[in-house]
Amino acid sequence: MNLLEALGQAIRIPELRRKLLFTLGLLGAFRILAAIAIPGTNPVALAKLFSGNTLLGLLNLFSGGGLQRFTLVALGLNPYINATIIMQLMTVVSVRLKELSKEGEIGRKKITRYTRWLTVPLAMLQAFGYLALFTNPSTGPIISNPTPATEISIILTLTAGTIIAMWLGELITEYGVGNGVSLIIFVGIIGRLPAAIVGYGGTGGTAHIIQIVVMAIIAVAVTAAVIEVQQAQRKIPVQSAQRVLNVRTGQASQGRRNFLPLRVNAAGVIPIIFAISIMTFPTIFANLFQSSGGWTQSVAQWITNNWQATGGNIFLNVVYNAIYFLLVMGFTYFYTAIVFDPVDVSDNLKKQSTFIPGIRPGRSTAEYLGKVMGRITLAGALFLAMITVVLPLFTAVLTGVPSTSLYLGGTAILIVVGVALDTMKQIETQLLMRQYKGFIK
Repeated sequence: MNLLEALGQAIRIPELRRKLLFTLGLLGAFRILAAIAIPGTNPVALAKLFSGNTLLGLLNLFSGGGLQRFTLVALGLNPYINATIIMQLMTVVSVRLKELSKEGEIGRKKITRYTRWLTVPLAMLQAFGYLALFTNPSTGPIISNPTPATEISIILTLTAGTIIAMWLGELITEYGVGNGVSLIIFVGIIGRLPAAIVGYGGTGGTAHIIQIVVMAIIAVAVTAAVIEVQQAQRKIPVQSAQRVLNVRTGQASQGRRNFLPLRVNAAGVIPIIFAISIMTFPTIFANLFQSSGGWTQSVAQWITNNWQATGGNIFLNVVYNAIYFLLVMGFTYFYTAIVFDPVDVSDNLKKQSTFIPGIRPGRSTAEYLGKVMGRITLAGALFLAMITVVLPLFTAVLTGVPSTSLYLGGTAILIVVGVALDTMKQIETQLLMRQYKGFIK
């Protein structure tokens, strides 16, 4: 069943139709907020800054285009995503949080509450960083000489925008269809697609048409690759040690055989968010010392002018992209280790009297799962790094479009395809549930 067919069937069911309309309404509300710019900003300077900064373009991608226009939701859901990641990390470190995560619905609600509270200071900190970045950029001041009162009001406004976006996302998740946070990012990317295509096409002509055709072919190929990788699994055979009694014959048979699916890309786009956050820190902190004087100002100016993959220094460009590539790969392994613990999986299999044929339960099973997961994670890490770092450079060489303009590249395709697949599965699941209900009645 494809997405359009699933949507067509869902519209015919009143309950699902209400959920779909509710979801579309909240997504529309977010897009309205993303169109309201904060007063006092210089749109020309903003356009110049984003035209030469790949990382800011990716951050703008996650904010649904709100950052480039410095709107009420310019921060998007980045602080909330970062807070969620931090809480997942703390679940591994803190014994108390790990116990909460195992307490079912009550524990999940408490962790969600802690995540919301953590989002507020993270949003204020990120708003302060953007304010410092936009006050003294190399392209000219985007916010000219803001007073302390203006700075505080902007920080509070951006923080409130993030809280509203978080609230809308949670409402969609609870009462709508799909994951609200993912859908908000998804709609932001789709909303920027027409303008991006027009920008790539330039003023027309044969050369520009060829550019669009080549980019369309690359996009189709990348989409197919993303679908394959997102759905790729390594199926580990498992077998239950419990014997099943046949009621009719009275004979016991061997336990049921099944498999344990290990995803190739278990980390999703989280490693890319991690890497972008790390890569933007030098530029943000450098802007804090632009007017400090002395050697600190000189270092800050050098970082501002050179810590981008857009200059003419080939060596710096190679180093920049190499660091970015390695960060994506490293964070893929790091986050995969958080979401998939071989020891916990081995213990759960042992408690369920299930084992992997040929592997002893317990420590041997954990070591085997860790080794297999490490191998398939390498493929997932390489794929994410290639999509994020190499694909824009490769596309720029083939089409002539600067890599800094390819914000809607592999990362956007990865998000769009992933969200579409997840939403389709959720719609199909709800359709199946209602078919079973109808059968039971």
